[in-house]
Amino acid sequence: MRGEGPIVVTAIHDGHQLRPEVARIMALSEDERLREEDPFTGGWTSIGDTQIIGLRSRFEVDLNRPREKAVYINPEDAWGLDVWKSRPSDIIVKQSLSDYDAFYREAFNVFSELEKHYGHFVVFDLHSYNHHRLGPDKPYDSPELNPEVNLGTGTINMEKWGPLVNRFMNDLKTYNYNSGKLDVRENIKFRGGQFSRWIHENFPQAGCSISVEFKKFFMKEWTGKPDPKQLYLIKQALESTIPGVLEELKQMTEK
Repeated sequence: MRGEGPIVVTAIHDGHQLRPEVARIMALSEDERLREEDPFTGGWTSIGDTQIIGLRSRFEVDLNRPREKAVYINPEDAWGLDVWKSRPSDIIVKQSLSDYDAFYREAFNVFSELEKHYGHFVVFDLHSYNHHRLGPDKPYDSPELNPEVNLGTGTINMEKWGPLVNRFMNDLKTYNYNSGKLDVRENIKFRGGQFSRWIHENFPQAGCSISVEFKKFFMKEWTGKPDPKQLYLIKQALESTIPGVLEELKQMTEK
């Protein structure tokens, strides 16, 4: 959905749908796919002026990987999972990559309009990640290595965007989250994926995309059941950062 203003919030891994021809050869169950997708991130995009939500499962085509790696073929492409009953045909792969190209064409149009209108724009590139991979009855992964929020800034020109990124991080860190503070750290688990990299390569002067990865503390990884209170609180925490981001954008425009 397109709106007025320079803030874009995206959830490109929220999707769960498969084309019929893909579903027929998919070896993974819905629960297995859901465990590696980013469910519920789409609900947080409503805080943005413009919202972009992926509808297709990343197991059909992964919009956050380079084009040549966007369709998982071998287990090593997908966390060791055997994705397919039989290898997808060239026709299936071609259609998936056509959808990939269509997404990026439309994204280019959206961001070009924002650049023209506002000069600068900021993308909240929302994702989530697992921290309970060993099994439902096994221990969770170490919190020391798995922050509640991982900010991926590895593709950002920090010389240009550093003050804005630091403002965003500080506002998220200091937000009163359920009478506590979120553990927000930078580039611990992820440094940002292809979508953010593409934005910075194609809009180097106008666009800043912050990859925001939430640990799945807001849901049960092995059942897919969400905690509605945590979903709401995360949305509120994200929304609290917008005034500061807009203030930083205004200062950049006035320079």
